[in-house]
Amino acid sequence: MIVFDLECINGHGFEGWFQDKQEMETQQVQGLLQCPVCDTTAVVQKLHPIAIKTSSPARHSEAHQALQASQEAMVELTEQVTRFVEKNFDDVGTSFATEALKMHYGASEHRNIRGSTTQEEEKTLQKEGVPVVKIPVYKKPDEEFN
Repeated sequence: MIVFDLECINGHGFEGWFQDKQEMETQQVQGLLQCPVCDTTAVVQKLHPIAIKTSSPARHSEAHQALQASQEAMVELTEQVTRFVEKNFDDVGTSFATEALKMHYGASEHRNIRGSTTQEEEKTLQKEGVPVVKIPVYKKPDEEFN
């Protein structure tokens, strides 16, 4: 196996694992190389400073498959958490801090909410003792990344 640094036309860098350089070039010509961020197939090879072979090709393949399975499991878990939060939490948008403080002090009924805050609002919530959990938002494939 050989690893090449690749870059799409939009400047997103990523790695590609191939049997040899010929396989990479064949996939590139056929338009099979695709950016994992923006899905463009306009991908070129970047210079790779060094590569060290540390185990047999079979072990690399097994390790790559295990890594890929691990990444796929994380993506699935992230999607499940995102769907759960979207379904079970009220989206209060940029009013998150205000709504959380109202609930904390009993001015409004407690409920699950989601939204966004500024760094200053996060500091205020922490200072007031409002329990907050930050969860990264999974961007769906149909959402625009650029």
